[in-house]
Amino acid sequence: MNNLRRYVTQLMGYPTAVLGLLMIIALIGVAMYTVITIPYERAIDLWRGHEESWAENPRNAKPKWVNYFRDGQLPETLVMRTQDPQASRIEQDLEGIRLVTATLSFDYHYDDFPSEVILFFTSKAEEQRPFVATTWILPDGRRIETDAQALASQQRVYLGLDNRVKRALGQVPAEIGLFSDQSGQLLKGTYQVEIQGYLFEESSDFDAKLVVYGKVHGWAGTDHMRRDLMVALMWGAPLALAFGLLAALGSTIATFIISAIGAWYGGWVDALIQRITEINLILPVMPVLIMVGTLYSRSIWTMLGVVILLSIFGGGIKTYRSVFLQIKTAPYMDAARAYGASNMRLIFRYMIPRMIPVLIPSFITSIPSFVFLEASLALLGLGDPTLPTWGKLLQDAFSNGAIFKGHYYWILEPAVLLMITGLSFAMVGFALDRIFNPRLRGL
Repeated sequence: MNNLRRYVTQLMGYPTAVLGLLMIIALIGVAMYTVITIPYERAIDLWRGHEESWAENPRNAKPKWVNYFRDGQLPETLVMRTQDPQASRIEQDLEGIRLVTATLSFDYHYDDFPSEVILFFTSKAEEQRPFVATTWILPDGRRIETDAQALASQQRVYLGLDNRVKRALGQVPAEIGLFSDQSGQLLKGTYQVEIQGYLFEESSDFDAKLVVYGKVHGWAGTDHMRRDLMVALMWGAPLALAFGLLAALGSTIATFIISAIGAWYGGWVDALIQRITEINLILPVMPVLIMVGTLYSRSIWTMLGVVILLSIFGGGIKTYRSVFLQIKTAPYMDAARAYGASNMRLIFRYMIPRMIPVLIPSFITSIPSFVFLEASLALLGLGDPTLPTWGKLLQDAFSNGAIFKGHYYWILEPAVLLMITGLSFAMVGFALDRIFNPRLRGL
């Protein structure tokens, strides 16, 4: 405990290490919060779900914080429903036919046009489906009617594809023409959508939802499938930390134990370990992982196992072996052998504990390398297709031309998080290396 207290005091003397620790604690906090608030199954369903899961999200929308750096405010998504208390609904009886007039109102005060306008209808009927006609009313009093149609149980009406809207607006896209004055300028004010529905059965009814899609959404933006990128950014933290920690822990501990066994027993045991290490050192890790991902499985846990196996017999074995050979000849080892300590006790009780200070810095600094390895595999299209990770975000961004379309947030957000993760562990690892390595203490 005294040694631990001394090491912690020395570590606190490095400002970069303190900053790195705070960043690591923040990442762990985000990871724990994510796992609690968005369970694993829910995250997978959201990320792999159809567009229905994100129907109210705009497509390729920027994060809403970009509005803080602009003169004009980009629009956010507006959603109005006929079930809302503020919606107007009037029913009339027309000789056995019910006429329902629902009016949706909203104020539009943004400085740019929306990206899309869609009406979602749900209806119920036994034989005769409800028949609806919709009218778009602008703040200046102009009225633009849509095609009247019979409703299915679930139906979308894309105003940009409606024939009557096209004829009324000419060559102007609906998301612009429906929000413009007669000179083509953006028209701010109160808009109304009047929906007249004819119900032919006593039990039939309908509900409508108007979605005016904005150009900003959430704190992370959306992708080409309307998915909120915050889900992948948040779930990327526990996945990256789990992959990096497990890979670093498994490979480091296994390498440590194998090098200690080889140094202690010597002879053919040590020679066999060294030959396996030398063969493994000339094997290219990335091509092997690419081959496994292409021919066998792209599961993140399969890749984790292969990474650990390839990392066990790495260069660390030779580094640790040279130190263990010195410890093997120490006087206290001769004393332990004299009173009859077994080989396993000598290795795990006397040799390995002496090397733990050397192990800790290398363990900490190896974590980000495995995090970057997983992101690299995902960027190459070999990541786990079921998991929302930072590398998968980058791969989706590049495959959908995010750079050429100006969606820089899609690339910068996961890239910055990867940089923060690597920097935080590196700062702590370098500080620990100075503390535990006598040659570096004066530097």
